[in-house]
Amino acid sequence: MADRPLFKAIAQTPNLRSELVDTLSAQIEAGDLQPGQRLPTEQAIMEATGVSRTIVREALATLRAKGMITTRQGLGAFVSSDPVSRAFSITSSDLESIDDVLHVIELRIGIETEAAGLAALRHTDEDLARMEGRLDAMDDAIRANRYGAEEDYAFHRSILLASGNPYYARLFDTFGSVMVPRQWTRLAHMTDSERKRHNARIGREHRAILAAIREGNERAARRLLRDHLTTSARRFALLRDGH
Repeated sequence: MADRPLFKAIAQTPNLRSELVDTLSAQIEAGDLQPGQRLPTEQAIMEATGVSRTIVREALATLRAKGMITTRQGLGAFVSSDPVSRAFSITSSDLESIDDVLHVIELRIGIETEAAGLAALRHTDEDLARMEGRLDAMDDAIRANRYGAEEDYAFHRSILLASGNPYYARLFDTFGSVMVPRQWTRLAHMTDSERKRHNARIGREHRAILAAIREGNERAARRLLRDHLTTSARRFALLRDGH
């Protein structure tokens, strides 16, 4: 195994750290790098993958934070005795490119579409009041010339709560407001009229989702939630493509 190449060149994409983390994680999870085994040196990883020393160190730090490797002073990095990463999370540092954001939106579509349908069937008056309050808070934030990412996140989380299944909200809490990736929206580059149109559209979509849930219309709640996130995905794809 020692003579077997573990790495290959990594395409020079905007998210090199994530690419290297994925490569190392895959080698560990596949058993090519076994518990207790020493990882190749930073120099060896640099030469094999073509990335910089800074990227290598950031990737190793990420794996160490995940508990997949340990480091020993003067000896290097070693695969942990129990290296399988069980604590899945998404942090702002994971969103290095718009492609990363699109992957998160795809994940949200799968989770939130189902939750919206359940919310239409199971919501309580308290749930409806909570969702309404979250939208009012988002309107207030926008009027105060803020993006309202926290309020946006809180509204979507309130839908998960209304599903009656506590695990939906617990999953969302794992990610936090990174699920509403404001660093890629580029609202600051919009004109006043563009920003107003954008905020008005978001507001209409949110209110329509709430109305479908309030009416107990499971099919409409699912469709409107999916359409809302799909529209966001298209907007990010346009940003990625330079439009």
